[in-house]
Amino acid sequence: MSFNYAGRFNSFVFKNATVYDAIDSYTRMKGITHLEFNYPEHFTGYDIEEIIRRKGHLGVNGLAVRWRGPDFKPGNFTNENQHTRDKVIAMCRDAVDVCRKLDGSVITLWLENDGFDYPFQMDYERAFYQIVDGVREAADYAAGSEGKKEIKISIEYKPYEERNFAMIDSTGMVMYLLSEIDRPNVGCTLDFCHMLMKHDNPSYGIALAARKGKLFGLHMNEGYGWQDSGMIFGSVSPVLAMEFIYYLRLYNYQGVVFFDTFPIREDPFQETQANIDAFEKINALVDKIGMDKIARVIRSKDGVQVSRLMLEMLK
Repeated sequence: MSFNYAGRFNSFVFKNATVYDAIDSYTRMKGITHLEFNYPEHFTGYDIEEIIRRKGHLGVNGLAVRWRGPDFKPGNFTNENQHTRDKVIAMCRDAVDVCRKLDGSVITLWLENDGFDYPFQMDYERAFYQIVDGVREAADYAAGSEGKKEIKISIEYKPYEERNFAMIDSTGMVMYLLSEIDRPNVGCTLDFCHMLMKHDNPSYGIALAARKGKLFGLHMNEGYGWQDSGMIFGSVSPVLAMEFIYYLRLYNYQGVVFFDTFPIREDPFQETQANIDAFEKINALVDKIGMDKIARVIRSKDGVQVSRLMLEMLK
């Protein structure tokens, strides 16, 4: 099974490159098939027609909405300032319009400020249903109608950072949120490092989301489980990475694999290519060992057989 890949624009932009420079780099990179933008930051000061021209053969998977600035610090969908909350939802609609123009498919929402830091700081029920209502409004706008392409809305959870506690902090919580939103075009994006931070088993998350047809996106990275390290995929947890790819194949994931990694000291071109190479190598190992053999080990529930499988993978 082959996969589609996209890389992170800010890997280049934070090294003083332009969005155009990043697109040019991705068009030359082996394995990259799609682009993923942040909205509005990767469009402010840039011409969308020039972006379309430069991307050439690459597809656009979608846009991640980023709410930057002091007005959004108290909350995104949970902001008690109605004008700011309206702006949050309006930015989702604007991102949908841009995504359609680029022939993309997904708007990703990370609710970075929808959380709390202190006890007695949050009316939890009210805040949760503010998120439900806000995402519903964005989803209804993104639904296909009058000849417009349907755009998916995908919720990315993170257990903490930017707040000490996020309202949507786990695979289970995001699945509960999706059930309450109850819109066919709303699903989730699973971030490997965020799952490690929560001590969620990444593959368990795939099974829960994919079983319901709600796995809309992936952010692949790595870390030690206590912060959003953004390291090269498979560099810390190669066995978990292999299990993750096995489950992606088991559920026939057809979306884009987005590498959300942070090359602070590394060359961004080489670092993104290293992510692709690692994912391809681990995918090839799953092929070599065989889906059927892995399935037999899983069915055995035998830790010794699991250990032998790990050693075979690491040969």
